[in-house]
Amino acid sequence: MKKAFFLFAAILLTITLSAQIDFSGSWKLNSSKSKLGDQFSWAPKEIIVTHKGNDMSMEKQFDMQGQEVSINDKFTLDGKECVNAGMMDTQKKSTAVWAADKKSLKITSKIPLQDGGDISVTEVYKMDGANMVIEMNSSSSFGDMSETQVYDKK
Repeated sequence: MKKAFFLFAAILLTITLSAQIDFSGSWKLNSSKSKLGDQFSWAPKEIIVTHKGNDMSMEKQFDMQGQEVSINDKFTLDGKECVNAGMMDTQKKSTAVWAADKKSLKITSKIPLQDGGDISVTEVYKMDGANMVIEMNSSSSFGDMSETQVYDKK
């Protein structure tokens, strides 16, 4: 009986420790907890995430110069390249991979620019208590930028 209990406890602990985070839900930007760019921010005001197994889709809602803009992306979470619509009829190429501990998801994207260059964006998604946190770094011919975006679940 004692061996069965310890075996059950060990299996439960293994499953719990290896379980990946589910980011599903509607998330609203918490500007007061975030560290955003001074003059420009990549942070969407809202993100709707649907996460099922190896597939994740995101609808990011932005306010761009007084206009509502939505961007929809779909990813497989296995490191395979995913192609989504980019800016001005371009294609954004991304890969999404879990950290070894399944506690964070890293999405790396390349977005082509009209001048022939591109923007490289790395986003690391993780949970901090009830908040979804995105650590975003971007690099392009315009310069480098880093933000920590914090979202509250709606």
